[in-house]
Amino acid sequence: MPMEDDDRPRKKVTHEIGQDLSLLSVEELTERVALLKTEIARLEEAATRKRASRDAANSFFKT
Repeated sequence: MPMEDDDRPRKKVTHEIGQDLSLLSVEELTERVALLKTEIARLEEAATRKRASRDAANSFFKT
């Protein structure tokens, strides 16, 4: 019998794009800004690595 998804612990959502921010404290908002800045840096690094990989492949297969 398959395990139900409801039995698994749920990951706490730290931020949801577009959510109501009016109930958050200044500290919570500051934490979320830091979290999002870290995530932006991670995304930019991934894009840079993919771009470099693509450029290397394009250079290798140029005729």
